[in-house]
Amino acid sequence: MKQFDFKKERGYSGRETLPVGGYVCQITGARVDENDWGSKLIVAFDVAEGEYAGIFQRDYQNNTNDNKKWRGTFRLNVPKDDGTERDAWSKRAFGNFIWAVENSNPGYVWAWDEKSLKGKKVGMIFRNEEWSMNGRSGWSTKAGGVDSVDNIRAGKFRLLADKPMKNKPVDSYDTVDSEGDLPF
Repeated sequence: MKQFDFKKERGYSGRETLPVGGYVCQITGARVDENDWGSKLIVAFDVAEGEYAGIFQRDYQNNTNDNKKWRGTFRLNVPKDDGTERDAWSKRAFGNFIWAVENSNPGYVWAWDEKSLKGKKVGMIFRNEEWSMNGRSGWSTKAGGVDSVDNIRAGKFRLLADKPMKNKPVDSYDTVDSEGDLPF
């Protein structure tokens, strides 16, 4: 073998997984991103209490990939206030998020400044979500809803249903022919 320069280091060996459920989290930052389809409030957070406290910080620190990303995020569509059904849904989701933050932080009042969310606690509900990228697919847990910290601590929240991919391609080996035989 021809000699070459390299750095001896431990490679990234996988991620600690967060089970489905409710967690008390602390918001580490928030920003509004705008694009052609509208605006999104992107909230970064980490688990603040319990066995999984700091899971996203550890994940980020241990990830040696060049394109590593913070996994503890929750995205909300910013309502356009255009009267559409989609806008009504966005307003309900946004209102639920603000209720959960205000209810979890006595004395805090939302004043239309996303930076004021940093340091606040909120209850996050995680569910399984299916993903696909570069020919690979699988399931991971992601934040899919919010509740108050008190409800999370008391276990008074509803688990969310798994979220499979939309428009998932059907593999040819999953089909059965007209005679009921498997294709192999």
